[in-house]
Amino acid sequence: MSALDRVGLPSDGVLVEIKQRFRVFENYPNVISELTSERRGESMYLSKLLAAVGAGLFDAALNYLWDETIAELRRRVARYDLAYFFDIAVPSPDRRKGLHDEEHLDQISDQDLIRAAREIGLISDIGYQQLDLTRHMRNYASAAHPNQNEINAFQLLGWIETCIKEVITLPETQVVAETKKLLHNVRAGAITSQNASATAEFFAELSSERADNIAAGFFGIYVDEDSNERARDGVRLLMPHLWFHVTEPKRREFGVKYGKYVANGDTARSERARELLDVVEGAAYLPEPVRAAEISTAIDDLLAAHRGFNNFYTEPGPARRLNRLSSEPVPSAVRDPYVQAVVEAFLTNGNGIAWAADGHYATMISRFDPDEAEVALKQIFDPTVASKLRFDTAQTKFDEMLNAIEPKLTRAAARDLMDAIRSFRGKPHKIAKDSELKRMVKQLR
Repeated sequence: MSALDRVGLPSDGVLVEIKQRFRVFENYPNVISELTSERRGESMYLSKLLAAVGAGLFDAALNYLWDETIAELRRRVARYDLAYFFDIAVPSPDRRKGLHDEEHLDQISDQDLIRAAREIGLISDIGYQQLDLTRHMRNYASAAHPNQNEINAFQLLGWIETCIKEVITLPETQVVAETKKLLHNVRAGAITSQNASATAEFFAELSSERADNIAAGFFGIYVDEDSNERARDGVRLLMPHLWFHVTEPKRREFGVKYGKYVANGDTARSERARELLDVVEGAAYLPEPVRAAEISTAIDDLLAAHRGFNNFYTEPGPARRLNRLSSEPVPSAVRDPYVQAVVEAFLTNGNGIAWAADGHYATMISRFDPDEAEVALKQIFDPTVASKLRFDTAQTKFDEMLNAIEPKLTRAAARDLMDAIRSFRGKPHKIAKDSELKRMVKQLR
């Protein structure tokens, strides 16, 4: 203090008073008692912490405590599963691409490190909250950043105990151990069609968050250029079982990742991501512009099959694909052609019903919203549909469609048109020529 005074530097409030330092030294042995002798021998930052306490620099001591905590977390992550951790800590495909080895862990911020550690189960929820508070105090009360905040002995002791209890000595839970083993087995190609169902029984024990994270791990394994086909086979076998437990936001996130791969021209990853979404019938989670393009292509394929030869055999595939793609609201850009194609195919070609495709059409019609139901209703005035109604089979299917869409019609004009169509006494294929019905369609538009 005399040296500081001689050169005119501040001396008041620089060092913590002796009484506070003594309290830390007095209680420190109890606080670190849970550490094994071997672990204590490796804890260089804890030694520096105590040295800083002896000097009266509690802010520096807090900084050393945080350094010890982060170093231990990084060691645990490295022993656990680095690729899985990076998939959780860095959702962005662009940033994730360059992260592979233990040396890359220092590119993860402290906040993301403890967040991801909590999400994969390396620290508990309560531990995360306590550590996040410690991180906050380290940022605003330690020597890591300029500040004038004071730290007392019991605050420092509390933070030391938190870091030791919630990170340094925290035992591995059963779920964490089983997850680690599962990921190892997938990467090693140990998952087969014979053991996949038994392995998947573990998924029923997972929380939604943990299921989301394992799904992210599987996704990362599948698109990783370093993964082999045996590992991808394992993901293909397990992902359908896990998908049931994955939340909607996480499912949409996989679709967004696929869209980013496409936008960035990452052909290999985009193709593998699309494959995995097909495995779980997750096409509905594609970004809207991508879905619109794929739905448009599926519509073209369906109509080509429906209008071609051997349609009974060629329709089911395109119908199934369009059904999967439309399981979520159809983008407005392709809404009308989508409804028109479904109605045309559902009414058959007049020669008979393509039974393997018919259920898909019925399902899609059942999902029509009020706007789509109106488009379907107006299809009777389309020449292609009107021509079909010369045939008994098409007339029967048309009545089925009217029954399915009637509860969906919310506007009075649409309900009036429905009543008029049902009341029409002429041949069904002549409805489109009725002047009064034409006028009602104009009003509806």
